[in-house]
Amino acid sequence: MIDVELRNIENFILKGINLNIHRGELFVFLGPTGAGKTTLLHVISGLIPYKGEVFFNGKSMNNTLPKDRRIGYVFQNLALFPHLNVKSNIAYGLRAQKWSAAQIEERLYEVMGMIDLYHMADRYPGNLSGGEKQKVALARAIAPSPQILLLDEPFQNLDPRSTKIIRLEFKRLQRDLKITTFFVTHQLSEAEEMADRLAVLNDGRIEQIGTPKEIFSQPKNEIVSNFIGSPNILHCISSVPLRYGLIEADCDGIKVIVPHEVRKIKNIIILSKDVFISSENPPGPYINRFKGQVIAFQGDGVLKRIRVKIGKHLIDAEVPEWIASTHHFNIGQEVHVILKMGKIMVNEG
Repeated sequence: MIDVELRNIENFILKGINLNIHRGELFVFLGPTGAGKTTLLHVISGLIPYKGEVFFNGKSMNNTLPKDRRIGYVFQNLALFPHLNVKSNIAYGLRAQKWSAAQIEERLYEVMGMIDLYHMADRYPGNLSGGEKQKVALARAIAPSPQILLLDEPFQNLDPRSTKIIRLEFKRLQRDLKITTFFVTHQLSEAEEMADRLAVLNDGRIEQIGTPKEIFSQPKNEIVSNFIGSPNILHCISSVPLRYGLIEADCDGIKVIVPHEVRKIKNIIILSKDVFISSENPPGPYINRFKGQVIAFQGDGVLKRIRVKIGKHLIDAEVPEWIASTHHFNIGQEVHVILKMGKIMVNEG
């Protein structure tokens, strides 16, 4: 395993980046297009010029060529060789590093077993699904046993179901390999699910570093808050342990059930994107389900932010514009609101 330090990194986009990444950490760069996320990956890999210093385990990499930094890279477009089958694509880097035939076969057997690729070893990229291509690209990146893994929005072209599955598979693999990993995304849900820690980037600067919970529940400034959306925070006056690892928190008139082991909860936090809102009473269990009244709309374009008054509380829900139009939400309308239990974050009392 390896730790990474970026010290005073600057170039045509980046502006004084300082960052320490722990050994074996899955670290996410989160931010809008043009924030400098991919540029940071290129700096770490040595693919572009920069000022400042990059350290691996305390050793400066400034004079180390990209090919000698032992980095695995999964690009946005995957960059598989169409004329090579799966097995040959994975072996490409090993041959370039002049591994022996016996070493290559042994490593292929190991890597293809990790990612379940045996059954497609002789197939070509043109005959693979998006998720299958993604697995091959990942296998090719880890085959040479890199000390660092870089992934640049690798799942953006997959359908939601395939993305969910391969994210879980990748996170398991990363934990097993204990490889220091940098992951670029502009999606909040992906960052929340993947990151041990993350950095929010904007205009070449790091605005905030922390765990997903720290950043989503306590945005450091307006830039971060505007990007992630201000979270809903409910202060709890009491909490009662239930069975099966659940707690019922009384948030000044709203009783919310959360999965947690502590006995006292100070407040609960939920992002607006994780609040379900409907003009009709939806099917399903009556857990964390409330009635409220629409009092405001915000946002233009593809997303609408709907503010609902529930008892003494104001709850923001973020929904796609087409859903808002379908439900015909109006000021003063009574709506049904569900706080998704699996998405609730907790601050202990």
